[in-house]
Amino acid sequence: MATFTKLKSGKWRAQVRKSGIYRNATFEFKRDAESWARQVEVQVEHVAANGYQPIPDNYSVGDLIDGYGQECNMGGRTKQLTHDKLKRELGEIPLKRLNSIHLRDFIDSRLAEGAGGVTIAADLSFFGAILKWGKHSRRLDLPTDLALNARRDLSARKIHTRSVERDREPTEKELTDLFKLWKNNKRQVIPMATLCAFALATAMRQNEICSIRWEDVDTAKRTVIIRDRKDPRKKNGNDQIVPLLPAAWTIIEPLLPESMVGRVFPYDSGSVSTAFTRACTKLKIDDLRFHDLRHKATSDLFRMGLSIPQVAVLTGHKTWTQLKRYTHTKPEDVHAAIASFTTSMTKAA
Repeated sequence: MATFTKLKSGKWRAQVRKSGIYRNATFEFKRDAESWARQVEVQVEHVAANGYQPIPDNYSVGDLIDGYGQECNMGGRTKQLTHDKLKRELGEIPLKRLNSIHLRDFIDSRLAEGAGGVTIAADLSFFGAILKWGKHSRRLDLPTDLALNARRDLSARKIHTRSVERDREPTEKELTDLFKLWKNNKRQVIPMATLCAFALATAMRQNEICSIRWEDVDTAKRTVIIRDRKDPRKKNGNDQIVPLLPAAWTIIEPLLPESMVGRVFPYDSGSVSTAFTRACTKLKIDDLRFHDLRHKATSDLFRMGLSIPQVAVLTGHKTWTQLKRYTHTKPEDVHAAIASFTTSMTKAA
């Protein structure tokens, strides 16, 4: 129950003892002390009943989003952009009034901006994580199923939330034309031919190629450490030792510096992407991205006869489900494998 004491200063001290919980505060006027005490008693009763605190009247969705951002790892640029988008769209809403209509309007707004179902589903998943954080970390009585139900609404609205798996690989002619263009372009500052050849020899991502360092190259074992390699569950500290196969080592060896310090390819990843796109546009090569080189390189590793675990060491994938998206085995690849096996068996006999 609440007790009120008038202090010598003329102020009022309110004390609340209820269900083993004690709170106290001091106010200028008794009416303010009584109002505060009533709120505290309601909160204590709420916590005693279900273990969660009622949402404060002056607490907004933006306050919750900011709290999550301050306590939790926001990850990379994509997550930060999603954080900012959610705050702009939903931040002014009083948290205790948040409901499914607000998320319906959020979905409508994102569709009007041209966002696809995959992107909107990712936004809602991130918002769901924020609601769960508020409930379990801040012990607020939040409807954590709001975001999950909103994602289900996407399917009911015939909005596709699964990304279309990309199977584009550069053809031999396309690669020949690209390498010829870069070789004859004397004004080309970034050695695109070298970077693309290295990508095809290693199956590395564009940003990985531009971030590997000489300090992490082991010339004796012919390996390199890829720092903080992309992983859906482990954002930081995912360092992997990757073998540099003969084709990759042929590219690296002539570049070996005396000091072995600094980046192997000291170029901006975004600039590399721009240069690649510009070359494709000039040659009228349709719908080809630098990342498609990783698809081809991965498929080529299987065509060379490497096993799934061996290919995974190079690509960094943890499961076959992740890896098979990069594997574009064609009927002729099966014929070639059988022919190779038959030849080896004949020689053995």
